[in-house]
Amino acid sequence: MLRHVTAGVDGSVESLATAHWAAREAVRRGAPLRVVHAWKWHPRPPASVPMGNSEHEWAQQTLNQVVDSVRAQHPDLGIDARLVSGSPVEALLASTDDTELLVLGSRGLGGLAGFLVGSVSQRVVARSVRPVVLVRAGRAAADEYPTTPGRASSVPETPATPYRDVVLGLDIRHPCDELIEFAFEAARLHGAALRVIHTFSVPSAEGTDLHSVTGGGAEVLAVQERALVATLRPWCAKYPEVSVTETVSEGRPAGALVHASSEACLVVVGRRIRESRVGTHIGPVAHAVLHHVACPVAVVPHV
Repeated sequence: MLRHVTAGVDGSVESLATAHWAAREAVRRGAPLRVVHAWKWHPRPPASVPMGNSEHEWAQQTLNQVVDSVRAQHPDLGIDARLVSGSPVEALLASTDDTELLVLGSRGLGGLAGFLVGSVSQRVVARSVRPVVLVRAGRAAADEYPTTPGRASSVPETPATPYRDVVLGLDIRHPCDELIEFAFEAARLHGAALRVIHTFSVPSAEGTDLHSVTGGGAEVLAVQERALVATLRPWCAKYPEVSVTETVSEGRPAGALVHASSEACLVVVGRRIRESRVGTHIGPVAHAVLHHVACPVAVVPHV
């Protein structure tokens, strides 16, 4: 079955950036692009629909504008444009059967309500069985490359210019093949280095500091570093062309990933497939990263 890169669009500035990022990713993967726009009929059309247009007509125009913009940049890319009626969440989830990757827009909304209820993008992330990439408004091809001294990022003159790093947040207590492989493959496709970040905490046991029990913080750090290297060793052998840097520190994973994202073209995090009392959700680390990281974020579901 032919696999697509699928972009969900809604006419917002975020979705236009989404479609162009998805198009570049489709080119990297040698896959066609599918652009999906879902619309719902309302007894009274919303104010966003111009006078003289039906909701269906306006939805079709919105989809056509996005597709035309992408085709202007990628004339040789195969594009499947789909206008569907119904819930955006259900429409996007239904599109993942033959999709390698689903790409959506993100406004980076924060707060408890965003965590529990969330936007369309967050609800799709929480339920998708495929990796989902969220892209902010204003992201352009130039943002995937390093900033040169004295000027902002720009598209390189030669394809040999490396991308910014791909950053992977990895918990070695629960390593996941799907997550690690996605990050290595993303780095390979971008021709980028892979930076793997693992953070840990040292809890106290009955009031005793485990740093002293294990012989000090340096020894704890060394143990964590060895464990991370061992976890990555088979993947480094499988992807010898990918340059890998391991970063291990004590602290909170979200903070470390947000800090590293400033020089990244993509941040990759995992989402465990599970249910909770408040329904399916994305987990605290993925939630924090999606709300505070400016570069695209890939959320990879795993068991």
